[in-house]
Amino acid sequence: MQYWLMKAEPDDVGIDDLAAMPAQTVGWYGVRNYQARNFMRDAMRIGDRVLFYHSGCAEPGVAGIAEVCSGPYPDPTQFDPASPYFDAKSTPANPRWQQVDVKLVKKTRYLSLAAMRAAPELEGMLLLARGNRLSITPVEPGHWRAVLTLLGESA
Repeated sequence: MQYWLMKAEPDDVGIDDLAAMPAQTVGWYGVRNYQARNFMRDAMRIGDRVLFYHSGCAEPGVAGIAEVCSGPYPDPTQFDPASPYFDAKSTPANPRWQQVDVKLVKKTRYLSLAAMRAAPELEGMLLLARGNRLSITPVEPGHWRAVLTLLGESA
């Protein structure tokens, strides 16, 4: 099993939205960075665990735990001219962008970015690296366990 941190804007799809969705599952759409896409396409596997992270909000942070529950498939928003994620150069025959489905495992207490930065055990975590803006990053097993401990969850 691998571990990931996936950023979502709570105004679009937050942890409470995921909890209210049918089967508590959502396609992770709208990723428009090749490295993040490659993580989904090439490295993620069904059963991998995810830190569901709220970004683009007043207080970014981990809001819950999710699980990858599908293999990669073309992100349909890339083909929709009405979507903010439309990509005119992408075609159904040659899609550029992929997504995976994630399902809710558990909404947790909120762990803010500030609290994560203050935790010495998270030193070296990609999320905390200067200049990192990737919407999806791998999480080392030691960092995963440390985040769970900070959340008061068992590993």
